[in-house]
Amino acid sequence: MLLKFNLNGKDVNVEANETDILLDILRDKLHMHATKRGCGNGECGACTVLIDGSPVNSCIYLAARVSGKCVVTLEGVGTPEKMHLIQKNFRESGALQCGFCGSGMILTGLALLEKNPHPTEDEIKEGISGNLCRCSGYVKIIKAIKQTADDIREGN
Repeated sequence: MLLKFNLNGKDVNVEANETDILLDILRDKLHMHATKRGCGNGECGACTVLIDGSPVNSCIYLAARVSGKCVVTLEGVGTPEKMHLIQKNFRESGALQCGFCGSGMILTGLALLEKNPHPTEDEIKEGISGNLCRCSGYVKIIKAIKQTADDIREGN
């Protein structure tokens, strides 16, 4: 089947089988390698992408369901040369230790801030609860998301 969807602001067409998962299509056919394969059953959040603005575990999302939707991976958030504010804050706060959870945490953080631009620490914890950090860097991750909210509020 031919899937037609928007990926990081660009319309794409890609062939897929009806049993393919979105993670495989993104990594193997569209070369979006920031989306990581973690647990494979929707528990760790390493494969998180945004679909129409909501965080989704791409390892359990059938690719066929993505037709007509907008998908954002970390590659669509910013580049090393022109980072998004949340990426800068993750870097500056040391929130990316091994980097494995980073893509999912950043995308989940962005979705949270879109829904709730002024989250409390508890709301941030709840918002990222579907994402696991193997390095236990949660304090720095929460700090980075909170700093991004503060920076946006201050117009930075």
